[in-house]
Amino acid sequence: MSDAAGDYVYDEETGEWLSPEDAAAKSAGPEVVDAVGNVLADGDAVTLIKDLKVKGAGQTLKRGTLIKSIRLTGDAQEIDCRHEGIKGLVLRAEFVKNAADPFSLLQCSTNDIRQSR
Repeated sequence: MSDAAGDYVYDEETGEWLSPEDAAAKSAGPEVVDAVGNVLADGDAVTLIKDLKVKGAGQTLKRGTLIKSIRLTGDAQEIDCRHEGIKGLVLRAEFVKNAADPFSLLQCSTNDIRQSR
């Protein structure tokens, strides 16, 4: 099946012919969102929102730790990253927030003030 705009692509899961735009959107993978709801992308820097014990490493990553240059996996809830001394670290997206979020520093400082009282 072809069209003047381009060739259609057959989707084996649904059994339908998709336009090139729809096929590209479907093959892009799942959308990964952080704890606040921001969309994450490859290469983003994220900050941990709570202390996490790392299984097998005997280490705890503290709240506020900056993780640079994340990589998205095929799963919508997991991100692959590296940290000092920990290889192959996989984090759940629900425990991080995008470090480029302009309100993230404001939220952290407000929570810290509330806890110190």
